[in-house]
Amino acid sequence: MNNIFNQDVLYYWSAPFFISVILLEMFFSYRAKAKNYDFKDTSTNVYFALLNFGLDLLMKVTSFAIMGFCYQYRIIDWEGNMSWVYWLLAFIGQDFLYYIHHYVDHHSRFFWAVHVTHHNSEYYNISTGFRSPVLQPLFRYMFFLPLAFLGVMPLHIMFAYAMNQNYGTLCHTNFIKSKLGWWGYFFVTPSHHRVHHASNTKYLDKNMGMVLIIWDRIFGTFQAEEDEVEYEKLKYGLTKPLENKGPINVIFHEWKEIFKDFFQRKKSLPLGTRLKYVFMPPGWSHDGSTKTSKELQEELKSESKEELEILPKELRVQEIKVE
Repeated sequence: MNNIFNQDVLYYWSAPFFISVILLEMFFSYRAKAKNYDFKDTSTNVYFALLNFGLDLLMKVTSFAIMGFCYQYRIIDWEGNMSWVYWLLAFIGQDFLYYIHHYVDHHSRFFWAVHVTHHNSEYYNISTGFRSPVLQPLFRYMFFLPLAFLGVMPLHIMFAYAMNQNYGTLCHTNFIKSKLGWWGYFFVTPSHHRVHHASNTKYLDKNMGMVLIIWDRIFGTFQAEEDEVEYEKLKYGLTKPLENKGPINVIFHEWKEIFKDFFQRKKSLPLGTRLKYVFMPPGWSHDGSTKTSKELQEELKSESKEELEILPKELRVQEIKVE
């Protein structure tokens, strides 16, 4: 029975489905002249997915051994009673732990250096969902250990992860413009995830959920997709676009920048400050020469407030009503 709930089996059966969906999206993109796909970029997505899957296979023994060790010390024993409560715990618990994992990815430069590969494409389509953080299998399972202590079998933890990933992958599309009403209040939608991939200042580090958007609403990382205007269109990719998009640099470019900041900044900087360039949020600097997403968003709010204050009173009232 456990063979059914196997991450590898799920990937095997879902592969033809996603290939078909991607080809369909390519067709409609071409027909609509939407330019959602680029051959080189899509090839990079496939390249990342294969590398990630290969490393995942290599790490399987280690990851399952560590999760299995934790499972031995479970505080709840569900064996023989794997009811709907067990599976609800597996899927909702996994989604919550993924939210934490994803939050850390965006708020610690060390983890961001791995995760950034998922964000450095300037295109947004279903194949972008396969633009996997290549090195993540080395440590990803560590975030899911609480579920093992709660009695969820390692095989089922990773099955829940794969199922949730499949849902999240389908949210990487520009073709569903609707915010999907009540569904979008509880679940991640393409609209929510477009915000997550956008590099516009107001959208940075928002909407971290994979399946449920409620974590973002609870913990203050939610941002709705706003109607586009000509000067504020959604921009995908990084705040500083990559110049070198070679296969090695695309994976390691942030590590190179960390190395420069750690070793080539002022020699007088203490070790503690240098370590902050490794583990503090991306954009952190001791002298303010670069800024974190939070600092950039605070500046944006301040600028918007100043612009509103200099508007004539009549226009200011109208502006407030629009907001």
